[in-house]
Amino acid sequence: MPNGRMEFMKEADPQWPLFGLRVLDLSTEISGPYCTKLLTDAGADVIKLESPDGGDPLRRWSASGVDLPAAEDGALFQFLNASKRSVVADLGSSEGRQLVLDLTPTLDLVIENFGPGGLEQRRLPFETLRAKNPALSLVSISAWGATGPWADRPATEWTLQAAVGCTGYRGLPDRGPVGAGGRIGEWVAGIYAALGAMGAWLSSRSTGHGQSVDLSTFEAILSCMTTYFDLSGQFFGGSLAQAVETPSIERAKDGWVGMCTYTGQQWKDFCTIIGHPKVGDDESFYDGAVRMQHREFLGEIIHAWTSDRTVAEVIEALSLMRIPAAPIGDGRNLPGMDHLVERGVFVKNPAGFLQPRPHYRLEKGSLRAPAPAPRLGEHTGEVQSEARRAKPRVRLGGDGPALPLAGLRVVDLTQFWAGPASTAFLADMGADVVKVESIQRPDGMRLVGSIPNDVLWECSTTFHGANTGKRAVTLQIDSEKGMTLLKRLIAEADVVVENFSVRVIENFGLGWEVIRQLNPRLIMMRMPAFGLDGPWRDRTGFAPNVEQVSALAWITGYPDMPLVVRGACDPIGGMHAVFALLMALEHRRATGEGQLVEVALVEPALNIAAEQVIEYSAYGRLLSRQGNRGPYAAPQGVYPCAQQEHVALAVATDEAWEALVSLLDDPDWAGGAELAEAAGRRAHHDTIDEHLRSWLADQTAEEAAERLVAAGVPASRVVNAYHVMPNPQLEHRQFYQEMEHPYMGRKRYPGLPMRFSELRRHLHRYPPPTLGQHNDEILGGEMGLSSEELDQLRGEKIIGERPTFM
Repeated sequence: MPNGRMEFMKEADPQWPLFGLRVLDLSTEISGPYCTKLLTDAGADVIKLESPDGGDPLRRWSASGVDLPAAEDGALFQFLNASKRSVVADLGSSEGRQLVLDLTPTLDLVIENFGPGGLEQRRLPFETLRAKNPALSLVSISAWGATGPWADRPATEWTLQAAVGCTGYRGLPDRGPVGAGGRIGEWVAGIYAALGAMGAWLSSRSTGHGQSVDLSTFEAILSCMTTYFDLSGQFFGGSLAQAVETPSIERAKDGWVGMCTYTGQQWKDFCTIIGHPKVGDDESFYDGAVRMQHREFLGEIIHAWTSDRTVAEVIEALSLMRIPAAPIGDGRNLPGMDHLVERGVFVKNPAGFLQPRPHYRLEKGSLRAPAPAPRLGEHTGEVQSEARRAKPRVRLGGDGPALPLAGLRVVDLTQFWAGPASTAFLADMGADVVKVESIQRPDGMRLVGSIPNDVLWECSTTFHGANTGKRAVTLQIDSEKGMTLLKRLIAEADVVVENFSVRVIENFGLGWEVIRQLNPRLIMMRMPAFGLDGPWRDRTGFAPNVEQVSALAWITGYPDMPLVVRGACDPIGGMHAVFALLMALEHRRATGEGQLVEVALVEPALNIAAEQVIEYSAYGRLLSRQGNRGPYAAPQGVYPCAQQEHVALAVATDEAWEALVSLLDDPDWAGGAELAEAAGRRAHHDTIDEHLRSWLADQTAEEAAERLVAAGVPASRVVNAYHVMPNPQLEHRQFYQEMEHPYMGRKRYPGLPMRFSELRRHLHRYPPPTLGQHNDEILGGEMGLSSEELDQLRGEKIIGERPTFM
């Protein structure tokens, strides 16, 4: 046997959660490789099949434009493809197709991002593969999804941001909308693809049947990079104004510092700290929109305070009042931050540069240390030999449930967004999720972005979006009776999830040492902002702070102004937490052991932003914000159109440039040889932008976008986030699920950005629960309390259905 596979088997560890899982990776660039990186880190054997004409284009990629030696692969490629095996095969040839067919009986999963019909064009339709292996599942990643009127519409991650509305609300009205840097949507698609792969594999293990998973990057970005604004448009009507938060990222004496004040009390305390208590007493400023209207005045008084203090002094002063604050990370300073150093967040890639470790910690089991990324075709002979000797794998499964987490009971102690988003995904996959709140302190998100009325705690769009499919009880857990009931609930559960500040759950007497005694098979997942240990352990942190410190904020905004946060870290953290939990469940399946799982929300963000640290560590190049430009496409931008609208376009290939020039009627200015390649277009970006603005000025954004995409140029009208619906692609793919809510009536709730061929299209079992909605059903019907006992608990305010402060 060739030594590569032998070495792989020798180093394989049965303690890896995905030990034995075998994956064929046909994908390139970021989305698919990030999906398979997550699987590889957890122990899967991933075979990366590449084309003979250079393989994955990411091998030659550097975001800063470093001229890579011929024998050296790009650092980002090496990060995403560590520990995989590479085989070269031409899928346009009968030999290449036969290799895939020969491998198919040995596989569990195939991951590809060719685009709609890509496998069919290569004469490898999924039906052919599944005929050789009925348990095989396929995950297909594409821009818009495999079906629908826009399936073949030209797009890049940049134009998809504009299409979902997240570009339109970011930035200052007098400067125009600004997109998020870092190709974040491709990373988002990668984590969803990994969850889709796990869902399909778990389902096939139960039923014996594989399935296809059709993932839309457009829908993934909509799910992660807007705050359920499609729901807000239904609740409130109107349009979403362009805005930045105040305060947010401010200049200190020695650098940038980030902060956020989401609650009225935080704003009041902040104003006292900076020496303007009277401003804090004006309750109209509790509203972020009002602060935006007075941004110039507020900016002056905030800057006067921060500019006279160091970053450390600002953070110390705010932290004393429990106001979330964080330093601003970038590719250069992140590896030296004391908290990240103490937690060992950055490790060396075998190629020598620094990279973030996997985003989660398991108390039991282990994750794979990164081995070198393969050279192109390094394992071709080895894999061909395996294919010739391949025998069908032993498959388990029969008449089990199709939903992969059916039968799993989850006690959900989470609040706000990241934690609830993770448990909502578990509910969609079949878990019975019981949300626990109290009438003294309901989920704080119930009061954010809510319609002001007599039951405003039932009318928050973000709460609605992040809590579908759950049942809900209330328990005053700082009372003896409430805690006793919660412990009974936990003792019968499989999973407990919480995302309080570290000290909170321990102060309640519900630390891991207590919970593990209630049920040795139970898995507890904790989701603190910065982790369970380290110097920042007890700091309060919201999603903006995670974006600020992780460097996600560093590469978004106008080049000549402070950074702009993007608003994606909560759902990104939530989906990465789901993946971590699935790994713990795999360990329990193999060993019977429960365990503690830690997902510090900053660490998924550090993985999403990994390119910045990697680029600086490998090449000494510091990436920074470029407004609406970027290293991937040129020209790329957001351009004003008629009627005060904007259009986003991105020319990522020479073919798209030729299409654009043709659409413009081959003007003389576009005919120079220097514009035929991306480097030349980037060097002359200002000139190109001037001509594009002139051409677009008299067109509506919709007209311009349609002309551009018809010509083959990726483009989109910059959509207002409240107006994403109606969209013909979302309608065709039935992305929204109509449900009836007791107080909000019939609304359309966003679903998952993926279609499972063997599962029902709409996976939400219930609308978001009202406060304590299932007290009688769960505490009475399932736990056996009598109606008299329930009435007594209500009288003592231990349970209830209305907040005590309303």
